[in-house]
Amino acid sequence: MAGPLIREADFVQSVADALQFISYYHPADYIEHLGRAYEREQSPAAKDAIAQILTNSRMCAEGRRPICQDTGIVNVFVKAGMGIRWDTDRGLQQMVDEGVRRGYADPDNRLRPSIVADPLFARKNTGDNTPAVIHVELVPGTTVEVTVAAKGGGSENKAMFTMLNPSDSIVDWVLATVPKMGAGWCPPGMLGIGVGGTADKAMVMAKEALMEPIDMHELLERGPANKLEELRIELYEKVNALGIGAQGLGGLTTVLDIKILTFPTHAASKPVAMIPNCAATRHAHFVLDGSGPVALDPPPLEAWPKVHWKPAADARRVNLDALTHEEVKLWNPGQTLLLSGKMLTGRDAAHKRLAELLNAGKSLPPGVDLKNRAIYYVGPVVAVRDEAVGPAGPTTATRMDKFTDLLLEKTGLLVMIGKAERGPVAIEAIRKHEAAYLIAIGGAAYLVSKAIRSARVIAFEDLGMEAIYEFDVKDMPVTVAVDSRGESVHQTGPAIWGDKIKKLKIPVRVA
Repeated sequence: MAGPLIREADFVQSVADALQFISYYHPADYIEHLGRAYEREQSPAAKDAIAQILTNSRMCAEGRRPICQDTGIVNVFVKAGMGIRWDTDRGLQQMVDEGVRRGYADPDNRLRPSIVADPLFARKNTGDNTPAVIHVELVPGTTVEVTVAAKGGGSENKAMFTMLNPSDSIVDWVLATVPKMGAGWCPPGMLGIGVGGTADKAMVMAKEALMEPIDMHELLERGPANKLEELRIELYEKVNALGIGAQGLGGLTTVLDIKILTFPTHAASKPVAMIPNCAATRHAHFVLDGSGPVALDPPPLEAWPKVHWKPAADARRVNLDALTHEEVKLWNPGQTLLLSGKMLTGRDAAHKRLAELLNAGKSLPPGVDLKNRAIYYVGPVVAVRDEAVGPAGPTTATRMDKFTDLLLEKTGLLVMIGKAERGPVAIEAIRKHEAAYLIAIGGAAYLVSKAIRSARVIAFEDLGMEAIYEFDVKDMPVTVAVDSRGESVHQTGPAIWGDKIKKLKIPVRVA
């Protein structure tokens, strides 16, 4: 008997709908576990960051706009039953890419195209976020199981791999590696770990492990049933005991869960891969059986905890249009600022062009005057409806470290805004020029965008989302991460909270 017929139109529509769905709905398990982390968090900075993420999450669910401005590189895991038939003349890659193209171009919720080709030289944006990365498995059965994920660059860039000796400790490697990952992956999130097989197999398993439901709370309540669950709990507790905390600011929760998949491997090998999932964890699972496209059920609004972020009463208001060295010198690490006025934006590609112009002794483009101004490391989502701009959260600042001293010295730039820590080269440049680095919360892009009153492209329009914009903002919330003296909260915060957890024996469980 012939198996069910899977129509191309149904497959493509289901992929497109899933990408829209995961852009604005967090999985319910993530919301629940993050809510528990918020309730028990004792670090004020980390608690504020989690409050912004939770508030942003509900705003996105209600407004149907992206949780994060980085709407990801699409990863698709397909398990195709060998009993099915396809009604299409296209290959699987073509069908998935058509679903991505439609999903990202939806006029009611435009998603940011972030994919560039080729990766080595031109790095030109493909304009529709294709192609997707696909993993296919042929399995017995008469259905097609599909898991769709959108993986942000901040967390993807922190993927780690090692080839351990068979006698080496995975726990030791993880605990030595996580602090080196910094906060660019926007904790609190998950760690997916793949062990065994070959190097490529381990990496795929680590990615696939992130698609599993978050169940650490339930696991801690019932206790481990096998050695793998014992290992998950051990890693969960020891990673959180590092004190890295939300956004790397120091706190009790760095990971909400740790997932591990294994595969038989060569007797001489122990390949281990680790990939984090960020605060914008996005994935959905659906099954096609030939009856039509799939409709996903959104989490009920009651699933979100009653957390409504608002700035602290002692937050300092800053007029960006009258920014001075004297004002910047008053800021302290960990302090909350509310920024109002005009700022410029710029990411990797824009910084590269600016550096080339400065090194060649040429003038910067008209309108790009950085003297005594702030630059925001962001690539926003295109606006829809009455928005000034779409979700506009920060990108990882360390990618701009090598340009920092040049821009501070040659342009008079005073303030940089991004996410996560700065490296030693950038921190020294900030100290030398008595500038400052501020962070906006990664995973709160829609919340941040509500502070942006107007946006216009002023240079490098051909770079798309990496063009230089001018934003006019009102009370945009940020935290001082590196002050004019070169003190970094990403160094002091985790050190303080790691010591507190150790000395005061603060429990790191959420059960």
